[in-house]
Amino acid sequence: MQLLPRYLVKNRIDIIANEAGTTITEYRPVYQREVQVYKGIDNVLEFRLLNTDQKPINTSLYTPRFMAFDENNNLVIEKDGVVLDDGSSATKGIFRVTVTENELLNIKQQFLKYNIFMVDNNSEKLLTYTDTHFGNDGTIRVNARTFPGPRATQTIDNFRQIVIEDVTYYVSDETTAEPAINGNEALHTTAIYTDSFTGDVILQGTLDNQITQQGNNWFDIDTVTLDGTEVEPTIINFNGVFNFVRFKTQENPADKITKILLRN
Repeated sequence: MQLLPRYLVKNRIDIIANEAGTTITEYRPVYQREVQVYKGIDNVLEFRLLNTDQKPINTSLYTPRFMAFDENNNLVIEKDGVVLDDGSSATKGIFRVTVTENELLNIKQQFLKYNIFMVDNNSEKLLTYTDTHFGNDGTIRVNARTFPGPRATQTIDNFRQIVIEDVTYYVSDETTAEPAINGNEALHTTAIYTDSFTGDVILQGTLDNQITQQGNNWFDIDTVTLDGTEVEPTIINFNGVFNFVRFKTQENPADKITKILLRN
């Protein structure tokens, strides 16, 4: 559990007149540190709301609002905090924000910035600060190495036309099956998103070490037959160690197979 101070102060600026001609040395930083959160688990963060005299403020009068932004300044997490202030000195000024495993699922390892404001009973927003110079951006480091999750999903959405023994087929781009990370019982999952597509979709694999212009030795792994009425993605689970996989169909998939997702 992480206990972090936040500060609720009025935005009042002090101006110091240098009448004696000496160097101004006044500087009043407030302690602030980088927060660590970990992908793969729920992260419980505790904050304590203080005034400029480092005294806790009664948080039971407010609803804390937590917002986090990625490196491109996109809002990725927004949620209310849970006030723990029960009137006792031990809990005064404390509230909790839980950053869940699911909320971090699609966030890569990076630095996020976060802000917290308090909403009172009149729905008025009161901004909190990380220091007495009225900076309000805190820093969160998203750690993806401690609890490594599943591999990223690959998207296949491009098909090209080929001719095999005078028969026209459409094949997708080849994609790696990650043989280096999988054992003999490697499980792969693919989801086929279609829109009124009718025909067979053939999943193929190859053990060739690289894709060449001269062609590769492809073999069929599985086949699904679609009748055009599917409203949900069609799922294929398959086992095996392959260097590359692709999808083949005899029907033109243009605008009818919208995408195929593959996770190794």
